Amino acid sequence: MLFHEIYGTYFQAVARILTAAVDHNVTDGEIRNLIREHAFEESSLNIPEALGGARWRLIRKDGSTVVKHKPTMPLTTLQKRWINAIALDPRIRLFTDDPVVFPDVEPLFLPEDIYIFDQYADGDPYEDETYIRNFRLILDAIRGKYPLEIGTVNRRGGRMTVHTIPEYLEYSVKDDKFRVIGSGKKLGHTINLGRIISCEKCSPASECKQGEQKLLRPRTVIFDLLDERNALERVLMHFAHFEKQVVRTGERSYQITLHYDKDDETEILIRILSFGPRIHVVKPDAFVRQIKERLEMQKRCGL
Repeated sequence: MLFHEIYGTYFQAVARILTAAVDHNVTDGEIRNLIREHAFEESSLNIPEALGGARWRLIRKDGSTVVKHKPTMPLTTLQKRWINAIALDPRIRLFTDDPVVFPDVEPLFLPEDIYIFDQYADGDPYEDETYIRNFRLILDAIRGKYPLEIGTVNRRGGRMTVHTIPEYLEYSVKDDKFRVIGSGKKLGHTINLGRIISCEKCSPASECKQGEQKLLRPRTVIFDLLDERNALERVLMHFAHFEKQVVRTGERSYQITLHYDKDDETEILIRILSFGPRIHVVKPDAFVRQIKERLEMQKRCGL
C-alpha cells in the first residue's frame, strides 16, 4: 500500500503533517497547505477530519499530536518482496538497466502469476533495444526541454518526420502503450512510441524550432457521484492521472469535474459506465448522448 501511486502519497502527506506536529502545534491552514503540497486536492476532504476524529486520533484540537517521535517508514520484508517483483516487470528497463533488488528475499509474485483480462494483447515492445533507447531519449528531452526529430509510421504504413518538443509521457493501461505529448508545428501533440522508427536530437543546423503551442483537444465532463461501496475512493483511483475538481454536495454525494484530451474520450466513457447508477453524467450534452447510445446498444444486445 505504501508503494501505491495514490495511497503512498496519502501516507507521505500524513507523515509530513505528523512531523510538523511533533515540532509545534499545527493549524488547520498548515495542514491544508501540506496536503496540497504532498497529496491531491481532494485529499483535503478526508485527511484533516480523519486526523483529529475517532478514526485515527492523531491530532488534538490544539494542533498537537499524540505521536512522540517523527514518523519514519523503513522497508518491511513485504515491501522488499514487492520491489523485487516490480523489478521483474519488463517496463523497468525503460528507466534503468540496474533496478533495485534485495537478494535476501524472494519476489512477492512472478510475471506469469498475473492474468490481465481487459487489456489489449498488442502492447509496446518494452524489451526491444531500439524502443528502450527512444524512450530514454524522449524522457531526457522532457527533462532537458530540447527538441527531437522523430520518424514515425502512420496507420496506413506511411512514413513521416515530426519535429516536436516533448512535454510529458502518457501510459494507457488498457492499450498497454506509451504516448509522448509534445509541441511543434507538425503533429506536435500525440505520438505513439510503438510507431517510432527513429528518434534523434535536433542539430543546431536543422530546421527544428520551438514551434507553436501544442495542439491539445481539451474536453470536460461533469458527473454526480453517490458514494456507495467506496465509489468515491474507486473513482479517484481510476481517474488519478486526470486533472479534476471534487465538490461535496451532500453527506454521501459529490460532483466531479474531469478534464481530459479527446483521444481519451472512449476510455473515459467506458470507465464512467463501469460505475453503473452511482454516477450520473450532468454535462456536456454530447457526452450524455454517448452514454445513452452505449446503454441502448447494450440493451439491444441483451447485456
